[in-house]
Amino acid sequence: MDKKPQQLGFIHRFIPSNRKEAKPKTPLATLLLLHGTGGNEEDLIPLGHEIAPEAAILSPRGKVLEAGMPRFFRRLAEGFFDIEDLKFRTSELADFIENASKIYRFDLEHMIAVGYSNGANIASSLLLLRPEILSAAILFRPMVPFIPATLQKLISKNILICAGEWDPIVPRQNTEKLLDIFKKAHANVSIYWQKSGHELGQEEILTAKEWLSHHISL
Repeated sequence: MDKKPQQLGFIHRFIPSNRKEAKPKTPLATLLLLHGTGGNEEDLIPLGHEIAPEAAILSPRGKVLEAGMPRFFRRLAEGFFDIEDLKFRTSELADFIENASKIYRFDLEHMIAVGYSNGANIASSLLLLRPEILSAAILFRPMVPFIPATLQKLISKNILICAGEWDPIVPRQNTEKLLDIFKKAHANVSIYWQKSGHELGQEEILTAKEWLSHHISL
């Protein structure tokens, strides 16, 4: 079953798990796929299938348009975010995920965000503002979304940051600052540096798959 109901507020796709047989005591994970600027709900589905072949998929399209390109929140310039809009859109996305969990009957305790660039940024914002929505996150090319006045505890959260050593968009110090924020929140966070720019590489996709298999029961 693959639906695109509009009543949830986001254009999206939901793809149920293709697991053939029940696995006792093994929870069914759902991947929350969050695309980058100019992407849509289709972009990361192949990636999702590659890193977690049996997981269900929830993939929304960002509602903000920048020169006609979908994003998950507004920015004022490259690397400068509209923080108020970011916080509003984070809450809006969290509510969508909660409502979708009731319609599609997936467990929020096993919701794993997989975000790229702008999608990784709003996934980070979800972790900082609405941590109950996610159990884990794989963040490809994230930036610090904002500096929280108060850090919520992320003790049970598993997070993988995948960064490019030569990324022209995300400075290394910004990535390391995000890593530090998650560490201070007591998340179980790891970082992988890919010898590339802002684009994704196959090696880090395999690294993400391996990390997921070690940290999450799928």
